[in-house]
Amino acid sequence: MRRPLFHKLSLIFGPRPPWTWLLLCLFSLLALTLFLRSSTSTSFDSVTFSIKSDIYINYRRLKEQAASDYLELKTLSSGNNNLKEITLCGKEREHYVPCYNVSANLLLGFKDGEEFDRHCELSQYQDYCLVRPPRDYKTPLSWPVGRDVIWSANVRITKDQFLSSGSMTKRLMLLEENQISFHSDDGLIFDGVKEYSHQVAEMIGLTSDTEFLQAGVRNVLDIGCGFGSFGAHLFSLQLMAVCMAAYELTGSQVQLSLERGLPAIIGNFISRKLPFPSLSYDMVHCAQCGILWDKKDGMFLIEVDRILKPGGYFVLHGSLLSTKQGSMASPIEEFAQKICWTFIAQQEETFVWQKTTDAQCYSSGKQGVIPPCKEEHGDIQSYYQPLESCIGGTESKRWVPIQNRSSSFQITPEQLQIHEVEQDEFNEDFESSRLALRNYWSLLTPLIFSDHPKRPGDEDPLPPYNMIRNVMDMNALYGGLNSAFLEAGKSVWVMNVVPTRTRNTLPLILHQGFAGVLHDWCEPFPTYPRTYDMVHANGLLSNLILEGCSIKTLLLEIDRILRPEGWVVLSDKVGPIEDARMIATQIRWEARVIDLENGSEQRLLVCQKPFLRK
Repeated sequence: MRRPLFHKLSLIFGPRPPWTWLLLCLFSLLALTLFLRSSTSTSFDSVTFSIKSDIYINYRRLKEQAASDYLELKTLSSGNNNLKEITLCGKEREHYVPCYNVSANLLLGFKDGEEFDRHCELSQYQDYCLVRPPRDYKTPLSWPVGRDVIWSANVRITKDQFLSSGSMTKRLMLLEENQISFHSDDGLIFDGVKEYSHQVAEMIGLTSDTEFLQAGVRNVLDIGCGFGSFGAHLFSLQLMAVCMAAYELTGSQVQLSLERGLPAIIGNFISRKLPFPSLSYDMVHCAQCGILWDKKDGMFLIEVDRILKPGGYFVLHGSLLSTKQGSMASPIEEFAQKICWTFIAQQEETFVWQKTTDAQCYSSGKQGVIPPCKEEHGDIQSYYQPLESCIGGTESKRWVPIQNRSSSFQITPEQLQIHEVEQDEFNEDFESSRLALRNYWSLLTPLIFSDHPKRPGDEDPLPPYNMIRNVMDMNALYGGLNSAFLEAGKSVWVMNVVPTRTRNTLPLILHQGFAGVLHDWCEPFPTYPRTYDMVHANGLLSNLILEGCSIKTLLLEIDRILRPEGWVVLSDKVGPIEDARMIATQIRWEARVIDLENGSEQRLLVCQKPFLRK
């Protein structure tokens, strides 16, 4: 009886194939067997890089391809070869932000402003689709050019809205062809921002706004930031200014700020607390932000007091605040006394108050003073909980006046002790992030400059541009990645996100002068589409699985907030990473899996979002 292999050969070559051909076949089979045995044991395990050294050299892409092929073969062998690409959303979702649906909220009975609030509990996630960019969308210009000039098609704003938008002074910005310009021909920013900043500095007793850091002002929450010019100027002074504004269908202040490469997040003062811990900011600024601060029995001012650090400043600017003979608006002044604020100064339409440094003021029993909260809730409870009519943070160990703080950004052991963080843990987070970033950068940059396809109609940028400005760390821990970016001299800023179901380390992140926010990753993030250039997460996928939340929903949300050609870097155990890679294929990301270290369960998933058009 003939053997099966010989039978097949006989059908092709006849009953007696040439002996030379048979010898050649046997030699080829032997060589192939040896190759496969070697390849099976080494093709994936050899794709390694140590967190302690740089190993990306000329054969890097070949190794990554080996890892990719390995997982593809494993998936095919397991029968998961029927994955379908997720379809694109319709044009109506080009600027889609989940959890904000005013018409639906009205139908459900929300009123008194709550219809404009965030209601993720009403969101539906079953409709899986990819939010596509507008037809004329262009890749943002590299920083710092992109700070002053953006593509008008990338944001949802009309010419009339842009030219008529209010601000602290008369706006004089240019709308030229398909670009919006935020500077004059000589490079000076309009709006009198520098003069205004200098004025605020003088009002709090400084000779110049360059002394903000020495006065303890490191981070500023800019409410209703307009087009972000004030925040852009504070950035030049090494201050972290985060824009926060309500969700807007068109002319969004948050979308414009992020498009310019400036920190911003959707948020408002309506019925819930902001997603920040108590004692978070050194200054809260509002210039014609449209908030009626004396409404709801002063609840909005109480919320400002909660997030202000002791000795911090509340700066209010707007013509609606002035009464007869330029005096301050009496309702706000009266309530400021109830929350132990001191009125500092007034110049024209600008008013400045300072929060007390004496925590005992709230429990002194003075007539009319708002008392402290009876039970000091954990900071994690500030995540979109109802506003409270009591003063929070008075019992916190972090009640330290900003004026008593060193202007140095170096974290001392005493400060770590206040935040209940071990020195070794803090140092380890920074060291691992610093070395990991060095490897990330060597991985991403060559792909941007060499083998990545040209974006439609544009040329690749020349070094030193890296096309990464807005970075999100989805599981920030102590802000180590942010510190690593600063040490490496990269022109980026990081939105440090602390998941609500993990240890709340956000106070320490904010203490370092970084941008940060609490967020539940089982829900969408409060931002507009295409607003981040790079998204990073370490260990988040495993946490999400333990919480019973969907990795697919998370990756679709990442795709929504990631700009075309943006990067995703996920570090986790092999199981969640392999699951994520399969979903990344459906989302159409270019994905590579890298083994962090031989024998380790950790894997790195590096993806790039393509520039999709329909």
